[in-house]
Amino acid sequence: MPTDERVTRASLSRRLKPISAPHRLPLLPERVWSDAEWERISLGYRARDMDEKWNVFTEGDVVHVHRSWTGFGMYEATFAPVEGGGRRITAALAERDPERYRNDDDTYDGLMLELVLSAIVLGEPADELRQRLVESARARAKDPTVSGGLVQHSVLGLRSDA
Repeated sequence: MPTDERVTRASLSRRLKPISAPHRLPLLPERVWSDAEWERISLGYRARDMDEKWNVFTEGDVVHVHRSWTGFGMYEATFAPVEGGGRRITAALAERDPERYRNDDDTYDGLMLELVLSAIVLGEPADELRQRLVESARARAKDPTVSGGLVQHSVLGLRSDA
């Protein structure tokens, strides 16, 4: 799929499942995305192979983030313009159904939401966010030797460049 072609709910081949137990995230990413970044985010992202974990599409000001294999909705983020240009997340939901998602850490979910948008949708290196993800996984496992590469691959996945 060309990177300038919009991903829509209808264009995703797997049946999408909405968030079944929505939880409002109290901690939102503070980043302001530029207007150009918002335009790219609004085009969405479709997983192209099995190593990619995320499908993303936008309806209006709401970005929907789904797992590519299951179709489960994991996050929804509402964006609003900010004075001076760009957009910021003003509200976000995360899945809390333990049958679909085993996490209940608001800080982790805010990080993952920002990381998917930055690293997967925009294709940014997002080194600081990736490091925070690895540190979080190591702290949760109480094991400082947990492989950073394994954490990133299993949770974030890869991004195929078209």
